[in-house]
Amino acid sequence: MEYRRLGKSGLLVSELSYGSWLTFGKQIDEALAKDCMYAAYEGGVNFFDNAEAYAEGRSEEVMGKILRNAGWSRDTLVISSKVFWGGDKPNQKGLSRKHVFEACHAALKRLHVDYLDLFFCHRPDLTTPVEETVRVMHDLIQQGKILYWGTSEWSAQEIMEAYAVARQYHLTPPTMEQPQYNMLQRAKVEGEYYKLYDVIGLGTTIWSPLASGLLTGKYNEGIPEDSRANSHDDIPWLRDIFEGEKAQPKLEKVRKLSRMANEIGISMPHLALAWCLKNPHVSTAITGASRVEQVKSNLKAIEHKDKLTVEVMEKIEDILQNKPKIPLY
Repeated sequence: MEYRRLGKSGLLVSELSYGSWLTFGKQIDEALAKDCMYAAYEGGVNFFDNAEAYAEGRSEEVMGKILRNAGWSRDTLVISSKVFWGGDKPNQKGLSRKHVFEACHAALKRLHVDYLDLFFCHRPDLTTPVEETVRVMHDLIQQGKILYWGTSEWSAQEIMEAYAVARQYHLTPPTMEQPQYNMLQRAKVEGEYYKLYDVIGLGTTIWSPLASGLLTGKYNEGIPEDSRANSHDDIPWLRDIFEGEKAQPKLEKVRKLSRMANEIGISMPHLALAWCLKNPHVSTAITGASRVEQVKSNLKAIEHKDKLTVEVMEKIEDILQNKPKIPLY
């Protein structure tokens, strides 16, 4: 495993990390969740991602129980949570001072930790003044409850507004953003955020590097019977990713990429993960897995980064045809 700085901060995170969205507290039982976390940790992963919204808090409870019993030294772990969707009643969602404060304490309790390394604003809150959110994040840092705070799926303008407010009032600015990024979803990370890496030192903890499984290649000929797209009634949107008219152009690209991966001697998932890691602005790529074998296989992608030569990367661009234009402003 190799480790990268989280933006301009001094924190080192593993290139590949492990997240529990759609799995812990929902798709897999606690015993399997434990085995997957152990496999990730033993493979060098130090960043474990979570959120209050994942399985309505059960995901953090499962991860917390594993962390409490594992006995791993806290200084070998980077643990995150996210705040926005905590419930349906007033003050149980959004980024108000009250909800951010209470969500942080609830996450600490569920995860059985004394502090969070990373705390993300899961989405922008258009009804709460950004100063209120920045100030409560700063206060939580001052109290030792969190070490770094950041955003998830915010626009570049919204991130810069938070940064400017922090600088104006001598508060702690956001350190990182958690956007979706993969071969098929590139606009924010490569285009919209282009100047933020140098201007404010933004770090990124990207999610869905395999495009919800589309970039594994296993959907090239249809949805397999054992796919999670067939097994969960509460995430029907997954089927839209893998079938239908909108999915076909993407599937055709994945078929071509799969042939290229075979030519250079790696699997399609390894090609997709290694491609993400070739971007120096990716601090870590969050992977998910419902089987120990998947965890171990994902980690092997690091071994294949050198196979993505300049020539191979150019061939990938010829297939994708979706490189974002760099803003001129």
